[in-house]
Amino acid sequence: MIDLDVYCDRIGYTGVREPTLDVLNALHALHPAHIPFETLDPVLGRPVALDLASVQDKLLHGKRGGYCFEQNALLRAVLGALGFSVTGLAARVTWQAPPERPTGPRTHMLLEVEVEGATYIADVGFGGLLQDAPLRLSADVEQETPAGHYRYLRKDETYTLQAKLATGWQSVYVFTREPQVAADYMVSNWFTSTHPHAFTRANLLMERLLPSVRISLFNRKLTHRHRDGRIEQCMIADADELDAVVRGEFNVDPPASLHAVFDRLPR
Repeated sequence: MIDLDVYCDRIGYTGVREPTLDVLNALHALHPAHIPFETLDPVLGRPVALDLASVQDKLLHGKRGGYCFEQNALLRAVLGALGFSVTGLAARVTWQAPPERPTGPRTHMLLEVEVEGATYIADVGFGGLLQDAPLRLSADVEQETPAGHYRYLRKDETYTLQAKLATGWQSVYVFTREPQVAADYMVSNWFTSTHPHAFTRANLLMERLLPSVRISLFNRKLTHRHRDGRIEQCMIADADELDAVVRGEFNVDPPASLHAVFDRLPR
């Protein structure tokens, strides 16, 4: 069972515990600010366990974050314990993919939540573009959150999430509303955490989404994107600096030395 007291303390939530849209919004904003997205385990060659006890031990009791299967599994357990109707879905990632790339597998977990007579998509685990609010599942409607602008396109039973950037609309991922079972996520998680060519196995990604700034680490590049439009970037010089960034910027204790990892990171 999920420990709601520990979860609420971890993300700094002190409000009511009821299945309302206000509560969903509050949790969705606080979660990515306090439990960072990170791919340290896949990069280090460590197994990623998806059972709830392991996810809680890592994300709640340890100073760690995780990637989509862990983050959204945790949020799904929390929402279920609060009385929300939640269904696990899966998406094919298209974010920053060249147009000639073949269609990829369903390697991203997201959640469909029914609340107050409407359907929302909750997703606190998409590294590279963490979202700070659930989005109503309505096609061709631009939705603004404090951290971005989004919309869903629909073709037959397929939805495409798009984000509005300075260069225009960019597709993020494609999904249907077919419910996923634990075995579906087990297979996808095994691929994304162990295959040598899987993006999350070959690249170190970390991200926190705070009220005033989005902090992102992609291999050796650290980026701060401020809400006022300012962007600050720097390259990490060595393994000691990487360790300091992981601990200081993301409040994560690495599970192993990062010296060997740093040497393998793409420049």
